Amino acid sequence: MLAWFRDDCDVERLGAGFGLSRATAYRYRDEAIRVLSDQAPDLQKALERAKEEKTAYLILDGKVIESDRVAEKKISKKGKEIDAWYSGKTHGFGGNTQALMNPRGIPLWLSDVIPGSEHDLTVARELVLAILWPYTKDMPVLADGGYIGAGCGVLTPVPHRTDGIPLHADQRTFNKLLQGLRCLGERGFALLVGRWKILRHVKISPSRMTDLARAALVLTHFEHGMIA
Repeated sequence: MLAWFRDDCDVERLGAGFGLSRATAYRYRDEAIRVLSDQAPDLQKALERAKEEKTAYLILDGKVIESDRVAEKKISKKGKEIDAWYSGKTHGFGGNTQALMNPRGIPLWLSDVIPGSEHDLTVARELVLAILWPYTKDMPVLADGGYIGAGCGVLTPVPHRTDGIPLHADQRTFNKLLQGLRCLGERGFALLVGRWKILRHVKISPSRMTDLARAALVLTHFEHGMIA
C-alpha cells in the first residue's frame, strides 16, 4: 500500500507482484485507506495539540485535488446547472479540501473533500471557521486573498484600492510580512501531493477522496515524527 500511495501504480499488477489475486489486492487497498484515515486528527484535536505546543500561528490554505470527470450536477447561485465537481480555480474536475499548517509548513489537519465548484472561503466557513475562532486569540491564522472577509482572527492581505491610489506604506509592509510568513503554507500541500502521487489525480470514486487525503496526511505525520 505504501508503494501504491507513493507511485500511483496499478493495484492489480502491484498485488500480483506479492502473489495476491485482483480481488485481494483491492480489498487490501481499501482496508489500508480506511485504517490510515481513521487515525487522522479531527479539527478540535489538531487545534488543541497546536495550542499545547505553543504554535505561534497557523496557516490556512485550500487545494483542489484533481480527479477524473464526475457527472454530478448542481444549481449555481445564478440559477444555472453546472458540474458540481468542476473547479473554476483549476479549470478541471476535482474536490476542494482545506488545511491548517504549522509555521514550518507541515499540514496538521485536512477537512472533508467537497465538490470543487465551491470557493475556498465558502468551504472554510462551513468546515473550519466556526471551530477555529476561539483559538485565534493565541494563534492567529494567516491566509491569502481568497479568504478576505473570513473574520474570526484570520489575517489576510489588504486588497489594492479600486481607485488606483497606492496602499499606505504600513499596509504594504503588512502585506509583505504576511506573504513572507504565509508562503510556507504552500509547502503543506506540496508535501502531500509531491510525496504521495496518488493525490495528483484521483481515479477512484470521489466519495473516497476524503479518506484518501486523510490517509496521506497520517503517512506525512509518521514521516515527520509527529506520530509513532
